[in-house]
Amino acid sequence: MIRSSVRTASACASLFAGMVLSLTAAVAVAQTEVPAAPESPKPAAAPAFPKPDPANFTATAPTKETVDGFLHASWGYDENRIWQVQAILKTPVEGISKVIVLVGEKGGKDQPQVLQFFATPDGKHIIAGDQIVAFGTRPYDEFRAKLQKEAVGPYRGAAAKDLEIVEFADFQCPHCKEAQANMEKLVADYPQARFVFESDPIPSIHPQALLASTYGYCVAKLAGSSAFFQFASAAFEGQDGLATADGAQLTLNSAIAKAGADAAKVAACAATPEAKAAIETSRKLAGELGINQVPMLVVNGRSIPANAPYETLKKVIDFQIKLDGLAK
Repeated sequence: MIRSSVRTASACASLFAGMVLSLTAAVAVAQTEVPAAPESPKPAAAPAFPKPDPANFTATAPTKETVDGFLHASWGYDENRIWQVQAILKTPVEGISKVIVLVGEKGGKDQPQVLQFFATPDGKHIIAGDQIVAFGTRPYDEFRAKLQKEAVGPYRGAAAKDLEIVEFADFQCPHCKEAQANMEKLVADYPQARFVFESDPIPSIHPQALLASTYGYCVAKLAGSSAFFQFASAAFEGQDGLATADGAQLTLNSAIAKAGADAAKVAACAATPEAKAAIETSRKLAGELGINQVPMLVVNGRSIPANAPYETLKKVIDFQIKLDGLAK
């Protein structure tokens, strides 16, 4: 669910992972009759990139190795993705370089696409379209450290933060509800991970989302993380009841009961400035990570939509584990 007012984006993964998802397609072919003695199909050839012209490498920074390292960190989980740095050019603005990359797929039939971005003088960011993106051979480290410090929502799984998967979601968002199936599979498949929930409600389009978030915060405060995830599961399951104010109250009270918490105490807590401030802090954290849509997962600093195909999520997480030198 894309929020109505777009934040300035700082997170790199949503831009580059999004491009991967848009370029990659799986084709299933149904065959009811096998022809006699078929010819073996020839494997499709990888796109032939034109040889880079040394004259197009006029800027001293970033280096080709840095650009390749950045793209490997962003796209290395996709074994079909190939690219070639075609140019790193000086611009009229001192310290800002223009980078041109050709991107394709192994065996793909489509023509390579051109990716262009501008590298900033600090060496830590690029400008791609209207986004400011973290850059470098380890572009996710800063966000990873930030989340280890500031993602203080209810959690399940491991206590250690070596592999931390933070979910930003809105209880009234239909896509967030759909993503819960992925979340349950991830919790089962990655017992070594710490799964944190951060509320990121969008009140402009989901009027009851803020109330649901404050109730969730108070369930966690009064009854602990385990109770929160029982509450969250019930709230998502009964999401249709959040369509009206009266329905929301009934739905949330039912979710509180299923979590084993006291409805009166939760309601009193939810009305406090502390509860509202906690949700606002969570929303601010999302904004500082460049998250402008939900549901979103941040895996050790790398963002990817939580409702992406499950196998894609696993590929990204497995690659990030390898990138960070962690044991599977």
